[in-house]
Amino acid sequence: MSEPEELLDIAVEAARMAGGLLAERVLAGAEREVSSKSTPTDLVSEADLAAERAISELLAERRPQDGFLGEEGGGVQGSSGLSWVVDPLDGTVNFLFGIPQWCVSVAVRDEQGAIAGAVFDPNRQELFTATRGGPALLRRGSASVELQGRAEDPNGGDAGTAELSSAMVATGLAYDATVRAAQAQVLARLAPQVRDIRRLGSAALDLAWTAAGRYDAYYERGVQEWDVAAGLMLCHTAGLEIRDLQGRGDLPNGVLVAPAGIVEDLLAIVG
Repeated sequence: MSEPEELLDIAVEAARMAGGLLAERVLAGAEREVSSKSTPTDLVSEADLAAERAISELLAERRPQDGFLGEEGGGVQGSSGLSWVVDPLDGTVNFLFGIPQWCVSVAVRDEQGAIAGAVFDPNRQELFTATRGGPALLRRGSASVELQGRAEDPNGGDAGTAELSSAMVATGLAYDATVRAAQAQVLARLAPQVRDIRRLGSAALDLAWTAAGRYDAYYERGVQEWDVAAGLMLCHTAGLEIRDLQGRGDLPNGVLVAPAGIVEDLLAIVG
């Protein structure tokens, strides 16, 4: 087994373990320990903290020399040259409101970028994985399918040559009200130019679903490393184009993912 495959096994173990823990908490009832972070709408629950502790402890046991960067805790440098980037519960607000659109995201990287990544959706029992030099896969039970973005244009033909007008685009909104107001202006420009827009609340799942072809494209500003580390690897491995969105005005930096045929047209609108 190669190093990427060995690291992926650990990423999958961590994601599934945390996902199982979170699913148990859902069955036990509503989270009672909730606080806010950057704004009153940026929430963190005891579930986030418990899931991150569990992943951190597992990685400390399996890979004690590696670094660690988690959404809810400080970073650890490590000495191996490898670092784990973890969102223990991406979609916290959905989780707290009982909306089954959240996941666990685990990636490991070196100085060249991501080596392996896993996004686990406990609500659908879907596991999305990718390794450097290997395929991006969606696993359900014992079955797996390779991810290649949307294979066909819904209007017929090759998705690589599809027009922006036929694209289903996913996005997200920031917690800060001023940023949201600026994002709304971008959405107003984009909405007439595409098939439709979806905003479901989990960046990691948005990226995984884009890699799986459920969306044609995804963009979002204000995302953090832990939100997108595994998802961007899925999309890159699935053959999609990735562009950085530079901050301007009230809009922070962000990321755009789309097929080659529409990426520049979409960038011209949201960039």
